[in-house]
Amino acid sequence: SAQLARIAEVLQGQRDAYYDIALQNSGTTRNDSATDIDGAIYTLSQYANWGAKLGATRWLADGGLVKLGKDGTFQSGHFLVPQRGIALFINAFNFPAWGLWEKAAPALLSGVPVVVKPATATAWLTQRMVADVIAAGVLPAGALSIVCGRSEGLIETLQPFDLVSFTGSADTARTIRTHENLLRHAIRLNAETDSLNSALLGPDAAPGSDAFALMVKEVVREMTVKSGQKCTAIRRVLVPQAHAAAATEAISAALAAVKVGNPRNESVRMGALASRAQLAAVREGLGVLGREAQLAWAGNESDLVDIDPKVAACVMPHLFRVDDGDASELVHDVEVFGPVATIVPYRDADHAFALARRGFGSLVASMFSDDADFIARAAIEMAHAHGRLHVVTPAVGKSHTGHGNVMPMSLHGGPGRAGGGEELGGLRALGFYHQRSAVQAPAEVLARLVEGAAPWQGGAG
Repeated sequence: SAQLARIAEVLQGQRDAYYDIALQNSGTTRNDSATDIDGAIYTLSQYANWGAKLGATRWLADGGLVKLGKDGTFQSGHFLVPQRGIALFINAFNFPAWGLWEKAAPALLSGVPVVVKPATATAWLTQRMVADVIAAGVLPAGALSIVCGRSEGLIETLQPFDLVSFTGSADTARTIRTHENLLRHAIRLNAETDSLNSALLGPDAAPGSDAFALMVKEVVREMTVKSGQKCTAIRRVLVPQAHAAAATEAISAALAAVKVGNPRNESVRMGALASRAQLAAVREGLGVLGREAQLAWAGNESDLVDIDPKVAACVMPHLFRVDDGDASELVHDVEVFGPVATIVPYRDADHAFALARRGFGSLVASMFSDDADFIARAAIEMAHAHGRLHVVTPAVGKSHTGHGNVMPMSLHGGPGRAGGGEELGGLRALGFYHQRSAVQAPAEVLARLVEGAAPWQGGAG
């Protein structure tokens, strides 16, 4: 935990350099870069604090002891011990800072050395951070390594006690999951992939209400922060049929006020996509989504601020709409990884829940309502298909942490399409880097083990 705190100090001291790299390499505004860079430092600091509370222990006790015989002399207990392998991180391009440290914090706290393979397009920031930490002598030699460029041979060399944590597309996750070496050695894999996340406007949230305004604000923020290049970004906006036109109009008006272009220009709120290749992918995705959805609003490319269209990777926000969410397929299946979302009307609450589940597993869904009964029912109906539910009422309009912000206290991950994995969630994240083992032994032996352990308590921080 002390080493994690020291890493956070090293990174804090180089923030300005990291912001400059993000500007040059990722084309993000300073506010958007903060989500990545400051989010990484904050997450490290949180795990340093949680680790300090565990004390100087090297294993965890999971639950109490259970008698295995009538006289109680022979008992069973469960303990978690760190895996004795390496943790290989294969990361996505959109969060080169946070994507490393949100994984590395619980891994290093568990005593598991890390090898990170960042996405090539934005590896500059990851490499610089790793180099700074190694140069500062914070960690033992070999505790942190980085491999830039192509990944051939990395997975082939993994051994049975190694671990893989992947963030990226569902297609790439499927390739890794079925790799012969992972299958042969049953190597543990955690995958966090793209998903069709939803924002759900409650039936009570009519135009003019505070809940309606909060929904509009959050949808626009999620479409434009990091140019919509977030695995948690809102892709589907589920609204009552009676309010679909008003929601479309309000979101469109708010998007029209967003300045897009050169992130060096102080008037610009939304910068560029990560690369020209990503720009091409977004344009292709817009064409695919447009086969089924109607374009409700799109900014004019001529309004891009201070850019050379032959060089820049900028795209204006695009808002689509479908009239029949049941008949639609692409809107529930195709994620355009950019500033793109689709309005999907629903008839009643049950229909809304069914449409949300059409994503077949999502990282997060947010709900905007002032009806406690509806919110409670929605949470129970939608939890099985979502890793996180974010509820916004007028009472928390100014204090909620945001649909797309991944807080280290809460789980990050989701079932099905979202990868089936779990990250963060306080000390729950340590579970991936530990092996749970049952120890059946005389009571005095188990008492000795419990005495030297920190209580697991389900991983609560």
